[in-house]
Amino acid sequence: MNLTIRLTLCALIVALAGCASHDRRLTSSSTRYLSSGGEVVTKPSNVGIADTVSYWDGDGVSGSPSITINLGEQKAFFYKDGRLVGVSMISSGREGYATPAGTYKVIQKSKDHVSNLYGDYVDGGGNVMVANVGVNRDPKPSGASFRGAPMPYFLRFHGGYGLHAGFLPGFPASHGCVRMPERMAEIFFANSSQGTPVRVVN
Repeated sequence: MNLTIRLTLCALIVALAGCASHDRRLTSSSTRYLSSGGEVVTKPSNVGIADTVSYWDGDGVSGSPSITINLGEQKAFFYKDGRLVGVSMISSGREGYATPAGTYKVIQKSKDHVSNLYGDYVDGGGNVMVANVGVNRDPKPSGASFRGAPMPYFLRFHGGYGLHAGFLPGFPASHGCVRMPERMAEIFFANSSQGTPVRVVN
């Protein structure tokens, strides 16, 4: 791998350091990504990473819901009474912020959830002063306020961990939450309730 590609990929990893991000590189037409085939590609600004994984076939199907998150496969599976009715591609916690494996349940549903740990420092007019900050590690500039990163359709299942809509670069990139395409996050959210079993496996 040549130096230019390495530097581009390193910059991308740094840009994806939060559960959600307002970094302009994530929507720029000049940002380059590593495709599933290993090539470095440019993503047009109006087109997301190709999703050939996600589907939903659960409308009209009754039964108790459950969710399995497979970290190795980077997929989330939705079941009704043990019958698989939906699959979503995901992006789980990156190195150092791994999503914890275990057996949990949905303990909170929050459609318009906002992070209280990760986001941006903004000025009085809402302009970003410092992007992609962690309130526990990044000092707040004078006159700034914290604006949490949006985490729509949040399904909290353990401590601060949950599933929510977010950017998917094709690899684990979050601070531990499980990002999903917005449409799939909305579907999982609508078909879950507090107490829905969530299993996270490696």
